[in-house]
Amino acid sequence: MAIKVAFIGAGSVGFTRRLFRDILTVPELQDTQFAFTDISKANLDMVRELCRKDLKANKLSAKLRATTNRRKALEGADYVVNCARIGGLEAFKTDIDIPLKYGVDQCVGDTLCIGGIMYGQRNIACMLEFCQDIREVAAEGSLLLNYANPNAMNTWAANLYGGVDTVGLCHGVQGGHHQIGQVIELLVNEGRKKGSPGYVEVSKSDVDIICAGINHQTWYVQVIYNGEDWTGRLLEGFEKHPEFSKTEKIRIDMLRRFGYYSTESNGHLSEYVPWYRKRAKEIRKWISMDSWINGETGGYLRVSTEGRNWFETDFPEWMEADDPPIGPEIRSEEHGSYIIEGLETGRVYRGHFNVPNNGCVTNLPDDAIVEVPGYVDRNGMNIPQVGDLPLGCAAVCNSSIQVQRMSVEAAIAGDVELLKQAVMMDPLTGAVCNPIEIDQMVDEMLVAQAQWLPQYADEIPAAKKRLAAAKRKGQYCGTKKGKGAARKKTRTVSQMQRNAEQHRKQAAAADKANMTKNS
Repeated sequence: MAIKVAFIGAGSVGFTRRLFRDILTVPELQDTQFAFTDISKANLDMVRELCRKDLKANKLSAKLRATTNRRKALEGADYVVNCARIGGLEAFKTDIDIPLKYGVDQCVGDTLCIGGIMYGQRNIACMLEFCQDIREVAAEGSLLLNYANPNAMNTWAANLYGGVDTVGLCHGVQGGHHQIGQVIELLVNEGRKKGSPGYVEVSKSDVDIICAGINHQTWYVQVIYNGEDWTGRLLEGFEKHPEFSKTEKIRIDMLRRFGYYSTESNGHLSEYVPWYRKRAKEIRKWISMDSWINGETGGYLRVSTEGRNWFETDFPEWMEADDPPIGPEIRSEEHGSYIIEGLETGRVYRGHFNVPNNGCVTNLPDDAIVEVPGYVDRNGMNIPQVGDLPLGCAAVCNSSIQVQRMSVEAAIAGDVELLKQAVMMDPLTGAVCNPIEIDQMVDEMLVAQAQWLPQYADEIPAAKKRLAAAKRKGQYCGTKKGKGAARKKTRTVSQMQRNAEQHRKQAAAADKANMTKNS
């Protein structure tokens, strides 16, 4: 029988369509039954029409159903893909704008820092609902593939409290892997021009890596090229690289100080540690404005907003466009289709997955969600033991893990005090704000996001009263007037139409890491 794959949050049009097409590149999966669900009927209708267009053009027998009824979509599903953005751009805007009033300047705000913590509060409430539906109506033993951020928090809650086997998936490891290949190519060809006699090209496939850590803070602890470990030469290569030396200053500084390269982009990484974004006047020293992902204030919010507005306008063009045929050459590096292929066909797939630690990384807590190497085949997902991370790398991860654990527990219980403690312990937020500022900032965000935080319903009236009292007494702290150290204006559709093809590709990518080849 054909398998069934359900997508929650399928209105993330470009990302859903990419994963849909990835699965269909596998011959044995071309009769898959797909079910898409989203609370936005308009987005759901668009992605359904685009994907049905793909099926018709490629003469494939796969079936596709789209419905706003989540339980209907999940009925009998063997695999569930979660790519939901709870609260949409409306909530996301408050994750960025309210912290700026207290001096917290974020680039992305979806994984850690105050924005990521509040995003987790919204997501976890819904993750438990998703898991209940999966337990009750999906196929027995179904697997939840979580792409939604904050990935570690969501995956932690689903496994521990949701009662559903869940793996978190991200493409950060692949992005840095490509960069490392380019750096090694630079080093092995010093003195030679590309295309000259003796020039050696180095691709990602030539370099074998082992990464370990936590999502968005995973470390390349082993880098093998031509039988030799190049880990110790990466700093030299990144400092010499004409592009990365300018765009990856924070990652290079972390490499210099900790000895290992980190998976996540310059802008993302800047939010997870306390050293690079705590003083507004110093932020531009560490970032690059050539691409939002390298550190722009509120960069992901800007491009997400532009992408949504552009897609809604440009949808008819997408329906008229001639898309490349579905085949191996168009398959992306997203892990999802390879995991399904491995489990269904027995073909071995090696990737890096977010799973409960359970002793894999021996100096990180067993209950944490770690991002580590794994193998998938018909027998399931197998995770080898990595051992100890280098002490400095483990310390960076442990700081974030404590914030994640407290955030998950706060979201489960609707515990405001624990939530505020989690924010106090967050490395960047704690470096910028004092406890009184954190109290008020969390209260302000609870009030602004009340509609997406059902577990805090009984606490929000008290938060409103505390804010009102602070303002009445002249003790309100959210008074910073700046718009951020490195913010750009959101472009209008008419402005983007001047370079239509570029923005069509940006909207097609539909998620941060695929908007730049070096993320």
